[in-house]
Amino acid sequence: MEACAKDKTIEIRVLGSLRCHLEEVLTYMAEWRMEVGECRSYDVAREPGLPPEEVEEVFRNGHVQNIYDPVQTGECIAFLPYGTSGPYRTFLGIWREGRKARSSPTGDKKGRGVDDGHKAF
Repeated sequence: MEACAKDKTIEIRVLGSLRCHLEEVLTYMAEWRMEVGECRSYDVAREPGLPPEEVEEVFRNGHVQNIYDPVQTGECIAFLPYGTSGPYRTFLGIWREGRKARSSPTGDKKGRGVDDGHKAF
């Protein structure tokens, strides 16, 4: 029975200043039960009350991704706030993703593009 419940969840991590929005609802790491097999990171953020406009980057299974890209059950995602300092931006791939998205017609309004395969953690 536990395996069935695990199959319908995703692990979420909320980092930095974003945690203040969720301290009463979620801990640093939490599992979220999904009603469907796939949704967007944007939807996952909104469900417990995290404002998506304050999320600079989303990591899915350790890779930078767009907040509007799909997430499926069994995956791990982390939300990072704006204000990540310079050296960490380069190390995590945030700087490169922003630059790539701004030059691409498929990036979103905040300069986020699609994953280029950079492993962050």
